[in-house]
Amino acid sequence: MTAEVEVVAVGARTPVGYTAESSAAAVRAGISRYAEYPFLSAQGEPVVVASDGLLDRKLEGRERLAPLLESVLGQVEEKLGPDVVQGCRIRLLLALPEARPGFSEDDAVWIASAMKARFRGMDAHTNVMTIGRGHAGAMLAIEQVARESSNGRDALFLVAGADSYHHAETFIWLERGRRFAQPGVRGGFTPGEGAGCLALMSAGLRRRLRLPRLAVVRGVSTAQERQLRDSSTGSFGVGMAQAVEGAMAGLDLPREGIDDLYTDINGERYRSEEWGFAALRTPSVWKSAGYRAPSDCWGDVGAASGVLGGILAVRAFARGYARGPRAMVLAGSDGGLRGALALQSPQVE
Repeated sequence: MTAEVEVVAVGARTPVGYTAESSAAAVRAGISRYAEYPFLSAQGEPVVVASDGLLDRKLEGRERLAPLLESVLGQVEEKLGPDVVQGCRIRLLLALPEARPGFSEDDAVWIASAMKARFRGMDAHTNVMTIGRGHAGAMLAIEQVARESSNGRDALFLVAGADSYHHAETFIWLERGRRFAQPGVRGGFTPGEGAGCLALMSAGLRRRLRLPRLAVVRGVSTAQERQLRDSSTGSFGVGMAQAVEGAMAGLDLPREGIDDLYTDINGERYRSEEWGFAALRTPSVWKSAGYRAPSDCWGDVGAASGVLGGILAVRAFARGYARGPRAMVLAGSDGGLRGALALQSPQVE
């Protein structure tokens, strides 16, 4: 990275909190919002998921994503203020679910169109694009921010990720793949939902607008994993290790190693083994092998994972409970995209 990109505002909506601040505090406290949901498993029992407490349970799929996104965008806009929102060129980069039963390519287009209509109604100068898909989609979007900032394109970049597994067709798909955490299923995950938004801009624009610096993006990188979950060998962490190495390319290792790690590990054996191999391939990066997997609190949040992990790091810096000045967020999409985001505390000059 040649241009310094900084986080200036955050917004989140999760099963454990309706703002970035309350969501991070709940994860810090280990609060979980797993509960029975009105959908019967193949055994005739209610399933257990993590769900947003304000959304009507009759809503499914894309109908749940739109209000989640609107909520986090509203939080960020309120923090930035109307002068910034109206005065800046805005680039909204979306990370949305990969195509699956219950969420189609048409649904992704529908979400993007809904967000475009929202900003048109505000009379804001906004360009909306769906950049990434799945858990690591936000890292692909932040890579785009870094490229545009390096090319001197000043803008307010809103990287927003949203996902919800709460659709009957999605639940059935997960059950058939033995990925839904239920009695008799080893290594399944609990479906969750949520959305997050990181407001990013160049250091120069941030100073001109006199906005707070919440974190500095020290590096971001994506890679492609070839050994997917249906491979006979499982993953050896090659793609994730490549993403980690790319994100850390500009740091002085081991001196500037990672103090805190936030990951989208969700209970599936494939993902845990992948992390183990990736860690072995990148020993100089980590000051500790420990990590935080917030899926224990809000379930697997899919395409919201990368952004929400970044928000947890930002809030740890702000509240003073981070183990050190550098944090990393790791995420991996089902389709093989792997992403790593290195963030640094604003107190480090």
